[in-house]
Amino acid sequence: MGVTTEKVDGRIIEEGAASRGAQVVRVSVVGIVANLLLATFKATFGLIANSIAIVLDAVNNLSDAASSIITIVGTKLAGRQPDRKHPFGYGRVEYLTTVIIAVIVLWAGITAATESIQRILSPELPDYGAMTLVVVAVAVVAKVVLGLYTRGVGRRINSGSLVASGTDALTDSILSAATLVAALVFVFTGVSLEAWLGLVIAIVIIKAGVDILREVLSKIIGERVDADLTRTVKQTVASVNGVDGAYDLLLEDYGPDTLWGSVHIEVPDELTANRIDELTRTIESKVYRECGVVLHTVGIYARNEGGALATKIRHDVYDIAYANDNVLEVHGFYVDEEAKSIRFDLVVSFDAPDREEVVGKVRDILKRRYPNYTFQVALDSDISTEAQGR
Repeated sequence: MGVTTEKVDGRIIEEGAASRGAQVVRVSVVGIVANLLLATFKATFGLIANSIAIVLDAVNNLSDAASSIITIVGTKLAGRQPDRKHPFGYGRVEYLTTVIIAVIVLWAGITAATESIQRILSPELPDYGAMTLVVVAVAVVAKVVLGLYTRGVGRRINSGSLVASGTDALTDSILSAATLVAALVFVFTGVSLEAWLGLVIAIVIIKAGVDILREVLSKIIGERVDADLTRTVKQTVASVNGVDGAYDLLLEDYGPDTLWGSVHIEVPDELTANRIDELTRTIESKVYRECGVVLHTVGIYARNEGGALATKIRHDVYDIAYANDNVLEVHGFYVDEEAKSIRFDLVVSFDAPDREEVVGKVRDILKRRYPNYTFQVALDSDISTEAQGR
């Protein structure tokens, strides 16, 4: 995950967060300097050439510089240590700064659209010089290099803000290239595409802002964690000696590289409290070491394998439950022959029209087959990766 921690007196001490923050700041500073230089040259030569497209491109560079400044501020705030008021840290601040960046991009796009429409209604011919064309060409190359660099670092250290900035820079390079093409068309044909190109640029910028906003809002609302990670966490838990299965994995995102979670494990019912305590500590350590996830809770399901009757009932329950296409998994199964009770959890697909009804149907069939038993059937949800019980 890129951030290593250790537990000291029950606290999580982050060792890699400072390094990650330093990388974000360094890349953002490079972006600020590059965008300010590009904005200065584009604005100067755009005004000289009376080119609305080049001037709008300069405004876009200024918005990119502002985005980089906000990224630095957000990274500094997100890197604050956990405290009494925010015990999980401030990592989610980085998502909020990404929202601000999206708003700035949208503002730049709307401003560009307004200016372009005005030029369409009241056209003015540009006057390109050789130096202006050279500046635009250099800007294209600079934006491609900056975009690839920023997005690459962002993906490596899992920084949504840097990925958004890098993607925006690559989009800008395409727009600058289009501006160059339009300038060449005017030089050789006398046909001005300035205002219409400006409108296209504005639409692309607005779309980029909407995409960034939609993605980050999905994270803030709470989306399903990456399926490969959840699968790896479950496999890591289940690989610990003494664990018969891992279920109910819940991962909560408290910012990039900051995942906390809980899981249930199924263990033989004869285990002592001491052995269970040893198991849970081993699981917590192994999952953090191998997956970078802090498991704050490890719940227990007791598994009885003993008698032939319990085994028969287990098979019947599984057969009846899995006969329903909406049942993804059965776990936490236990038969108490003395108390005549059976308990288990049903993971029911979100695609089921009525999930409670699915549980009721399975329970009713089992009651008819085992009328002397009481049933405790809990409706469970698949909130990590697809359940594995079939």
